Amino acid sequence: MACLLEAPLRISVLSEVTATSRHYVDRLFDPDPQKVLQGVIDMKNAVIGNNKQKANLIVLGAVPRLLYLLQQSSSSLQLRTECAVVLGSLAMGTENNIKSLVDCHIIPTLLQGLLCPDLVFTEACLRCLRTVFISPVTPVQLLYTDPTVIPHLMSLLSNSQRTQEYITQIFSHCCKTPEHQTVLFNHGAIQNIAPLLISPSYKVRMQALKCFSVLAYENTQVSMTLVNVLVDGEQLTQVFVKMMQRDQPVEMQLTAAKCLTYMCRAGAIRTDDGSIVLKTLPCLVRMCSKEHLLEERVEGAETLAYLMEPDVELQRIASTTDHLVAMLADYFKYPSSVSAIADIKRLDHDLKHAHELRQAAFKLYASLGSNDEDIRKKITETENMMDRIVSGLSESSIKVRLAAVRCLHSLSRSVQQLRTSFHDHAVWKPLMKLLQNAPDEVLVMASSTLCNLLLEFSPSKEPILESGVIELLCSLTQSDSPALRVNGIWALMNMAFQADQKVKVEIVRCLGTEQLFRLLSDPDTNVLMKTLGLLRNLLSTRPHIDQIMSSHGKQIMQAVTLILEAEHSIEVKEQTLCILANIADGNTAKELIMTNDDMLQKIKYYMGHSNVKLQLAATFCVSNLIWNEEDGSQDRQDKLREMGFVDVLHKLTQSADPNLSDRAKTALQQYLA
Repeated sequence: MACLLEAPLRISVLSEVTATSRHYVDRLFDPDPQKVLQGVIDMKNAVIGNNKQKANLIVLGAVPRLLYLLQQSSSSLQLRTECAVVLGSLAMGTENNIKSLVDCHIIPTLLQGLLCPDLVFTEACLRCLRTVFISPVTPVQLLYTDPTVIPHLMSLLSNSQRTQEYITQIFSHCCKTPEHQTVLFNHGAIQNIAPLLISPSYKVRMQALKCFSVLAYENTQVSMTLVNVLVDGEQLTQVFVKMMQRDQPVEMQLTAAKCLTYMCRAGAIRTDDGSIVLKTLPCLVRMCSKEHLLEERVEGAETLAYLMEPDVELQRIASTTDHLVAMLADYFKYPSSVSAIADIKRLDHDLKHAHELRQAAFKLYASLGSNDEDIRKKITETENMMDRIVSGLSESSIKVRLAAVRCLHSLSRSVQQLRTSFHDHAVWKPLMKLLQNAPDEVLVMASSTLCNLLLEFSPSKEPILESGVIELLCSLTQSDSPALRVNGIWALMNMAFQADQKVKVEIVRCLGTEQLFRLLSDPDTNVLMKTLGLLRNLLSTRPHIDQIMSSHGKQIMQAVTLILEAEHSIEVKEQTLCILANIADGNTAKELIMTNDDMLQKIKYYMGHSNVKLQLAATFCVSNLIWNEEDGSQDRQDKLREMGFVDVLHKLTQSADPNLSDRAKTALQQYLA
């Protein structure tokens, strides 16, 4: 019986809440403007801090009525302002509230409201707009739909500290693409926002700083302009440097460091400039220490990784600053049982976000170790580092897996590490597992790492070969992603280098001639170059050359002809002529060239080319065809003499390039012997 009594009770409580909420909404329709105003004020007081009440009022249709009242010229300014305040309060609730507000076209209505000259009303509209736009569920494109909005917002910046804070916050949250950066830049964002960096209000300074960080990110035009900006007679970079001082709030130090990092990466500040080496880099290293909050440590590490990614000197400096390599090891022990977190809410938050620390550490290790052998050694010798990477490869968070494989890729550039730590920890096993069904960005990194593990001096090469990797790599060559096609073919190329005949035959069988020739006409030059590299490695050592050419010679010669006739780079043609030189080195395979007059004419043409690399490769080909100690060399020499090759060789002995003249002389000696 108890259950039967319980249900009506719940309903009555709900209907009671809805009834009180309905009373608020009904008052918005009162014919007396004074009562409407009082109703809106009462509604404002009722919703503060009460998410349930907010949701009820939205469900009962308060939003369209509030927006209607806000737009009416007959409404008093006070009423319109109170409506904007209530809407702002409703926006402070859940994401569903924001969705409902956006669906009711709150954004265009409030933007229209900004045309009103009254400051208190425009501030209320801007406050509400700010709350709506900083929500992840709001489409930022809505700020850019009407081209008059951005210039109008720029013109409101000088009205008050509040308008400055809200507008810069809107800009920094809604600048997500290069197109957005360009729109803001073209409407004078830099000159309008720069003076706000010395505003007496901390909130204004902070939001202006955030604006510059999103404007400068990967944007050369903005960054180059920022370098020349003066704020109250001081260079902007110096203003940023002052904001990184230890006595400033951490949020400000970090954001100023981001601004300088982005300007440096965009080429506006040199990597050896004092503002980077002596200020930005130490500030970011400082952010990685354990006295900072989790999100500060994450942001510090990720920004530092980005700053030094392309610069080996910065990597070296960072690796010896404040024991950074050891400091990052703490990122994996957090929160530990002894973490002094008094605030239980904070502990709960950090437990949920601890994976972000691991991700940031992997990213920073990847960046630190991307060039220098000593740093890589330092990283792999850090306590349990390889075990941490291996477990990172199978974490549930895709971002952690990606960062871990990035770190592994960075370390796999080291011959020393491939021979030691990679072998000791059988890293190839979790890597192969990761390659089975991962999203493309993880696949690209994992397959790049696999390319390095398949180099001839890597002890992992044999076990990987035995694990049936060839099929996996052949399937990658059929991917829509050029990066995956390159990696698949690159790994096969490394695998074919000085490989047994059995492995080569398996590669050709698994890849299939059709796919091989499809790759030889791939629109991506990198794919074409690596495919030529694979072919060159397959066609090495005479028995292998003869065997492959006996079964696939016709198609290979056809592909070589097409490449030599088409518009390709010097590198592509050089690689193709080298393949031809390998074919010319076969015992029976060379006949495929000798019986093809068209091909011989092409070789002769490239011997007289203006590029030395092509001349060298073509001459090498001739050398192999006429080599004395081989059967039938006399006939081949006679044929080439008749075709005018000897005259060309004589000319080449006079070449200014010593390698070319030597090679031509070596070839001519075959005729004299």
